[in-house]
Amino acid sequence: MQTGITTALRFSAVVSRDTDAVQAGRDLGQATRRALGEGPADLAFLFFSPHYAEQSTDLTAAVRRELAPNLLVGCTGEGIIGGTEEIESAPAISLWAARLPGVSMTPIRLSCSQDEDGISVSGWPDELGSGPAPPTFLLLGDPFSTGVDEALSLIASRCPGSMAIGGMAGGGRDVGENRMVLNDEVYEGGLVGVALSGPLSIRTVVSQGCRPIGERYVVTKAENNVIHELGGVPALERLQTVFETLSGAERRLAHRALHIGVVMNEQRNRFERGDFLVRNLIGADRNSGSVAIGDRIQEGQTVQFHIRDAQSASEDLHLMLAADRSRHQQPPLGALLFSCCGRGRGLFGQPHHDVTVLHERAGNIPVAGFFAQGEIGPVGGTNFLHGYTASVALFCEPGS
Repeated sequence: MQTGITTALRFSAVVSRDTDAVQAGRDLGQATRRALGEGPADLAFLFFSPHYAEQSTDLTAAVRRELAPNLLVGCTGEGIIGGTEEIESAPAISLWAARLPGVSMTPIRLSCSQDEDGISVSGWPDELGSGPAPPTFLLLGDPFSTGVDEALSLIASRCPGSMAIGGMAGGGRDVGENRMVLNDEVYEGGLVGVALSGPLSIRTVVSQGCRPIGERYVVTKAENNVIHELGGVPALERLQTVFETLSGAERRLAHRALHIGVVMNEQRNRFERGDFLVRNLIGADRNSGSVAIGDRIQEGQTVQFHIRDAQSASEDLHLMLAADRSRHQQPPLGALLFSCCGRGRGLFGQPHHDVTVLHERAGNIPVAGFFAQGEIGPVGGTNFLHGYTASVALFCEPGS
């Protein structure tokens, strides 16, 4: 159990491995009440492994009976993060709760549907978008039924300047196998979450886990997600030039984990980690010399090839969290961590990597989260869906 205490804000994170969902819910609720002390739990997040999917209604009801949070949000995860642990491939539940006096909370429940015009999003709360300052969105979505790009575009149009952070539910392998929780309701699809505004600062850290290789190039010819030319030369020829500069080990790594980073702020004099939106390199055409990436690209944008490995991913998370700490006087009081299911023990060769780094850099604060099938977070002031990323929401005193 962990608690974070100030004169006003207060946070807690507890974990259960009990396979009886009702008993686990009771234990989690009781432990959280003890940790928070007298007063309400304003906001709670419940993350549970797929072992509890069929018991999710009973689990949610038990937590609400015992804790009675003003708002409960949750979902299934490929693995569960809580306290100091990352629990992979085993039954586990984590409950994160916060007392947030004066903070406005608007529950989010969005549904997506496909028609001849594309994906449409419904369920937007009428009251959102009229406040004096943009809220921060904490979002959990089902990867099989949620148009995340469309949902993020809706947020950008209704609440310009808002940050969104979160993750896509994990554990399920098909439509209807994941679970999404909002208060008393358990859903098998769509998106749930909360929009927060008021006396609370939420800082975001999005660690994409890559390092750049070779030179930067300006896209001089492109169409949709296909780059034809970089700096007036066929894109594949540029990539081959980069390969020639790599060591043998780096070449082998690039064959397995090659990506491309798109500069998000062209006005900067120099570009570092965090300045790129990293996307997969998904194909190449030797005849045309073009390469395809996992996103749309425009002529005039600056790009640089990237590679990802355990060392780069660890280094990047350390550096991003250290940079956040150096920019702010007040340390965070609690955190939510959304790590890609491609990270964890499979990438780092040992358990608990991301949560351990978070504690090293941010302090012994209450942390919970899950291994996601896609992570949401802002890069360059715009919200995106990522892969292989650790997205972190740091909860802090207002103004910090």
